[in-house]
This record gives sequence, C-alpha cells and structure tokens, in this order.
Amino acid sequence: MLVLLSACLIFLLVLGLWEAHAHRRVLNTIPVRIHVNGTRGKSSVTRLLSGALREAGLVTCAKTTGTLARFITPAGREYPIYRPAGANVGEQVRIVRTAAGYKPDVLVIECMALQPSYQWMSEKMFVRATHGIITNARPDHLDVMGPEPEDVALALSGMVPRGGKLFTCEREHAGIMQMACDDRGSKFVPTTEADVAAVTPEELAPFPYQEHAENVALVLTVCADLNISRETALRGMYTSPPDVGVLKEYQINYFGRRLFFVNAFAANDPVSTGRIWEGAVAKRPGVMRIALFNCRDDRPDRSFGLGEACLDWTVADLYLLIGSGTHAFSRAAMKHGLDSEKIHYADGKNASQIFETMLSVCGASALIVGMGNIGGPGLELLQMVKNRCAPEQDPTAAIL
Repeated sequence: MLVLLSACLIFLLVLGLWEAHAHRRVLNTIPVRIHVNGTRGKSSVTRLLSGALREAGLVTCAKTTGTLARFITPAGREYPIYRPAGANVGEQVRIVRTAAGYKPDVLVIECMALQPSYQWMSEKMFVRATHGIITNARPDHLDVMGPEPEDVALALSGMVPRGGKLFTCEREHAGIMQMACDDRGSKFVPTTEADVAAVTPEELAPFPYQEHAENVALVLTVCADLNISRETALRGMYTSPPDVGVLKEYQINYFGRRLFFVNAFAANDPVSTGRIWEGAVAKRPGVMRIALFNCRDDRPDRSFGLGEACLDWTVADLYLLIGSGTHAFSRAAMKHGLDSEKIHYADGKNASQIFETMLSVCGASALIVGMGNIGGPGLELLQMVKNRCAPEQDPTAAIL
C-alpha cells in the first residue's frame, strides 16, 4: 500500500512538472505579456490598453475580469469566460493557451487574485509578465489584503514581474512598489502627476462615458514604452468598448419625475467612491441627493468602510441600502453620526422593487448615485435604468 501511494505521488509530481513545462513553452510564444493589477481601474486599463495596441497594428488578445469576465480577440470581439467551478486563478492557464492560438504579439491579462500568495502565484506560475501594471493601491478588501492600506500595496506588489518593468499611477505607496522592483530586478516606471495633468479635456471628450485621466495617462506611459505614438494610442482607446460597469450618468424622465442615475457601483473603495460622489453632487446642484449603497453580506468590511467614510462627504438627503448585509453599513454610519431617519432599507428586494422604491422617495427630481458593489441586484438595476434612459440624453456628458 505504501509503495502504491509513493508511486501515485511520484506520478502526480512528474505530471505537475510536465504541465508547468508545457505552460512555460506556451507562454514563450507570446513576446509581450502585460499583467494588470490594482485596486481600481484594472478592467478599464486592460480594455484601453488592448484597444491602443490593436490600433497600433499589434495582434493583441486580452482578458478582463471586470463586471463580467471576458476574453477579447485580436479583432476586438468579446466572449464570456466559462467558469464551471467558479472563479479560480488557475483559469489563467486556459486563457494563455486560448490566446496563444491567435499567435499574438501581446497578451494583456487582468490579475484576478486577491489573496497575497495567489497574486504572487498568478505572476510567477501563470503569466510571467514582461510588463506589470498596478493602477493604484487604495483601502479595499482589507479583510484579505489588510489590515492597513500599506498592506494592500504590499499584496499588490506580489505580482511585480522579475526582470521586467512595472508601471503605476500610485504615488502614496510608490516606495513599496519601488522596493519590490529593486528586489526582482525590474524597472520602476511611474506615471507622474504631470503625466496625468497632460491629459487634456479635449483628449478626454471623445470617450462616450466618464474616463479617468489617471487611467488614460497610465496607458499612454505603457504605449510610449512600446513605441506607440500618443495619437495612435488615443484613437485605439476611443474605439475600445468599455466595461459594463463603467462610470456613467443616465437621465430618466419617468411620468413627470426626472432622475439622474450615476453608475458608480464599480468604485467600491472609500477613496474612489468619495471622489465620484463629490463630482456627481457638484454637477447636479439643487436636486435631491440619494446615496444608494449595494451591500454584500460576504463583504462586511467594505460596507463598514463605506459607512464610516460617507460621513466625510457632502451629506445626502437619503441613504438607500440594497443587497444583503446592510446592517454593517448602517451600524458604521450611525456610529459616526448619521441620522437613522435618513436611512431607507430596501435589502432583499429585486431590481424592479428597488426601482419602485427609488421612485417613491425621489420626489420630482433627484440625483441617485449607485455605489458599493455591482453584484447581486446592482447589475440588474443598472440594466433597468438603461432601459428607461431618456432618448435625448447626451452620452458624452461628464460626471467629474
């Protein structure tokens, strides 16, 4: 019995080594591999960068997690990623093999790992990037990558490539990423405040949604390293289809009520969410302000963090809580001084019921900003809002 067990273990070890070697050979057929990580903006940067690379004539495959996981072909067509056993970092092997079939010049692949050890594994075992990107390091998923904000930067730095280049817009914790680059013999390439300021309003105007200057500047920095001109890169970014959860405002005229619904579900850390809320409020003065938070009972730390932070923002007229586990948000918010009379609970309701609740509390005109999470009822509510969007809406209207 012991001999049989030993033989099985040896067989599994040999099989694992053979699969690792086979995967390495497949990786080596793709000259440029770009691994994208960060707290916010990973999916946007992945899509913008793949569009810029396609415009430059490079055969480019991309994989984004985003709101809905998608594989993007060199022709720009998107296909859903089949996950029979749920999301697993091991799917990166399957994505690499699929991409290799197109004989690409470049693969842009979004890091899907949260656990620090898995982030390291995703880079070391599955991607082995020539170029790494960390969009930023903000306080989110602190239960996994925390407890402190600098721990998030340390976790994200686990996917810094060895002997490659790392690009980032992060400034507060840039020293941690520089340290990781020094340790792994990689070049640290920051996108500076001056680079972000150089992205003009005229360059942002053609986007049919609200794109962040930081994301555009970061992609332009990577493209410059790959000898792609600014003009070419911008043309490609303009034509790249955005993620379903992209930041955008929708106007609804509904039986005498006028609603301005801002989709900010994808921005679920306090820093990013606060910026979007303030920008939306500044754009729509004089209307009722409704802060809609979609909570998840498996993300209590996120709900608690947003509940604490929202008291530092411009005060809303009403706080509408949907999803599950809303008590984490309300407890944190009331503990820090939020009037309980301003909280309206719609947890456990479906999208239609939530939409009716919105109408019942909004009055004649209201600004509603959806935040927290896009999962659960968030995506369904967003689709319902889109279906009721005013036909005369200006699709290029900026939020910030």
